[in-house]
Amino acid sequence: MRLSRKVTAMAMASMMVFSMTACGGGSSTQETTAATQAVTEAATTEAATEAAKETVEETEAKGAGEGGNIGVCIYKFDDAFMTTYRNALQDILESKGYTVTVMDGKNDQAEQNNQINNFIAQEVDALIINPVMTSAADQIIATVKDADIPTVLINREPTAEQMSAYDKLVYVGCDARQSGTMQGELILDTENKGDINGDGKVSYIMIQGDPENVDAQYRTEFSVKALTDAGMEVEELDLQRGDWDRNKGQEIAQNDLAKFGDEIEVIFCNNDDMAIGALQAIQAAGRTVNKDIYLVGVDALDAALNEVANGNMTGTVLNDANGQAAGAVEAMESLLDGTTFAAGEQSIYVDYVKVTPENVGDFQ
Repeated sequence: MRLSRKVTAMAMASMMVFSMTACGGGSSTQETTAATQAVTEAATTEAATEAAKETVEETEAKGAGEGGNIGVCIYKFDDAFMTTYRNALQDILESKGYTVTVMDGKNDQAEQNNQINNFIAQEVDALIINPVMTSAADQIIATVKDADIPTVLINREPTAEQMSAYDKLVYVGCDARQSGTMQGELILDTENKGDINGDGKVSYIMIQGDPENVDAQYRTEFSVKALTDAGMEVEELDLQRGDWDRNKGQEIAQNDLAKFGDEIEVIFCNNDDMAIGALQAIQAAGRTVNKDIYLVGVDALDAALNEVANGNMTGTVLNDANGQAAGAVEAMESLLDGTTFAAGEQSIYVDYVKVTPENVGDFQ
C-alpha cells in the first residue's frame, strides 16, 4: 500500500500557507495573511503548536487516501473534451482511494509550471499532467525528473526523444494520425466522396485547433491525406486557427461561407466544439449538411453525437476520454509499483472510433 509521506505538524502548516499563496484557489490576501500569522504564533507558543498539530492530524485523517496523494494538472478547465476527461480521471482515482487535487492551468504555461512546482513541494506521490503547451515538454520532464516523481502525461504528446530523458514517465493518449485518417474516411464514405459539385475535386476549409499541438497538426494532415491516398484531388480554400473554441469555429466558418459560398464542399474541424460552431454558421447561411456540404469533427462530445444522429453532422471520431483516463491511472499505478519504461516504449495509445449516423446510437 502506498501512503502519502508524513511531515511534522509545523512543516505541514507551513506548506498549507505556501500552497494557498502560490496556487490561489480563491483565497484572498487577507486570508493568506491570517494563515501566515497563525503559523507564526504556532512557532512561538506551546499551546498554538499543539493546536496546529491537532489541525494537521485532522487534515491527514480525512485528506490522505489509502492510495496516496495525486496531483493533476489540466491545461484549462473550460475545454469541453478535457472536462469529460478530468471528471473521469478524478472519479477513477477517488474510487481507488487516492486523494486527488486537480488544478486549472487556465491555458497559461507559467501558471501550470507553478502548479507543478507546488505539487512537488507538497510531495505528492505522482503527477498526471495535461501540458498547456507541447513546447514546454522539455521543461516539465526536467522538473519532474529532478524531483523523482512518477509522472503520466496526457492528451498532448512529447516526442519519443523527449520522453526518453526520464524512465518514470509515460504518455497515455491517442494517435492523432488515426483520428485524421478517420475524418477523411468519413468523407470518402459519402455517396460522392466529398465531391458534391462533381468537378473532380474536393474543395474544403480546415478549422485547426492550436497549430503547435501535435494532435492539431496530425488531424489537419491526415484527414486530407486519406482523400489523396484514395485518389481524390483536393483543393484547400482556407486553413485557419480556431484554438479548439466553438465561437472561433463559428466565426471562421461564417467568414469562409460568405467568401467562398458554394465552393466549399467539406468543413474539417480538428475537434467537435469547433464543428458545433461551424454548424451554426452553416445553418445561418442556409446550407444543409449532408446535402450541399459535409462537416466532420473529433471527440464525440454529447452535443456532436446529437447532431450526427439528427443528420446535422456527417460524422465525428470518438476520442475515448474514459478509456484514456483509465489507461492513465493504470500507467500511474505501474510507475508507483516501481515499473520503469524503456525509451521507445513510453507511449500508450487508445484507439479512436469512427462515429456515423449508422452507429451513433452505440455512443449516446
